[in-house]
Amino acid sequence: MLLTDYKWFEARPHSESVGNPPLIVRRLGLQDYRPIFESMRYLAQHSGPERQDEIWLLSHKPVYTQGQAGRPEHAVNPGNIPVVQVDRGGQITYHGPGQLVAYLLINVRRRKLGVRVLVDLVEQAVLATLSHFGITGTTNPKAPGVYVKDAKISALGLRIRNGWSYHGLSVNVNMDLSPFANINPCGYPHLAVTQMADFIEPKAAELQSVGMVLTDQLLVALGYLAHYDLMQQDAIGMS
Repeated sequence: MLLTDYKWFEARPHSESVGNPPLIVRRLGLQDYRPIFESMRYLAQHSGPERQDEIWLLSHKPVYTQGQAGRPEHAVNPGNIPVVQVDRGGQITYHGPGQLVAYLLINVRRRKLGVRVLVDLVEQAVLATLSHFGITGTTNPKAPGVYVKDAKISALGLRIRNGWSYHGLSVNVNMDLSPFANINPCGYPHLAVTQMADFIEPKAAELQSVGMVLTDQLLVALGYLAHYDLMQQDAIGMS
């Protein structure tokens, strides 16, 4: 299927953010990793200044991804799960069903966004999403991502090319965490990994509901209206 075959919507700029470029949000479901990675990289390599920004929401079939500076010894015992070398920052991590992934294909040059600002924006959006579900997260300036009680719940890795960001973040929602035991997550031996379902009722830890909240938090941080909040308000107004 083509990207345009999946559900998508165009974000509405906040009234105070006049001139924000168009931004498309796509929901891609469960995907193999490599075709998505190659699509992101192709768009970053061939994008002109007129192309709209995009956010892709999805989850992946089981895969380990190793960052461009990743050390092979951190893939301790990958077994039958493939290890894909990629061009984002950071070390090795795991993606699998039940984990929410958001890729940010953003023209940071057009928005005049520095990498540190974008990282902070993403981390704050994850923190706000967790808070919405009653979970208190923290960040670590020396190790990007979000943690709950010293266990990592969200990984973050970006690449900037030709003024465009790609790759993004993952949030462990309700998944099989055992593959993390076969690597040094993000390059840290014995780093504890957790998920939202460890802190809230599993029925509340659904990819769709978490994805809606995370999408709205990212949109607001980038200067757009909260899409799903608006939908709910419109539905209430029509009832």
